[in-house]
Amino acid sequence: MNRYSQDSLDRARKLGAATLHEGAGRIGALPSAIKPVRADMVVCGPAFTVHCPALSNLQIHHALYQAQPGDVLVVHVSGGKEAGYWGDILNEAALARGLGGLVIDGGVRDTAGLAAMDFPVFSDGVCIRGTGKDHYAAAWLQEAVRMGEVLIRPGDLVLGDRDGVVVIPAAQVDSALAAGEAREADEARKIEQIRKGARTIDLYGFADGVPAKLESGIPYRRQP
Repeated sequence: MNRYSQDSLDRARKLGAATLHEGAGRIGALPSAIKPVRADMVVCGPAFTVHCPALSNLQIHHALYQAQPGDVLVVHVSGGKEAGYWGDILNEAALARGLGGLVIDGGVRDTAGLAAMDFPVFSDGVCIRGTGKDHYAAAWLQEAVRMGEVLIRPGDLVLGDRDGVVVIPAAQVDSALAAGEAREADEARKIEQIRKGARTIDLYGFADGVPAKLESGIPYRRQP
């Protein structure tokens, strides 16, 4: 399991999910439906991956006691999104274990309680449907899981905020942080120039080669 320094985690949190995604080369964005149960929640830490069979959360119970403090449970539910895999009891247990948060591509429930607690929960939605405890289905902990287009491995860096969740491969975290910080500095300079009257099309070099009709304000359609 990759353990990140507190400095690295602080830098990631300061950048935010969207900027870290851009800094990493536009990789790692999880499906946009995965959002926090409370808008100001932020999750940041190494991934502890969980593969659940659809409509069963038994593996999450086991993961709670194998994950280390600060780990983020990243739970794939095998397409069974219409269930509440996580609620008040699991939230309390995760807090007691000192875990870093939950990212799940299925539903959660008891959201009034979850939103009032200081444990970041990011889910694909809210669902009251209960789950079973499937002892015999294929499932695993700490192996790669896929969410959308992103393959998530144990120890990858997970960062989520109100905009969404990004997962960065462990080997690319340092370069992604540096590139994200450079991007932030560049954007700060551009914002200052815009406040002084600069145009975005000039700052980004978009004005060069623009058809005259567009420059004059007349709509045009680029031909294929």
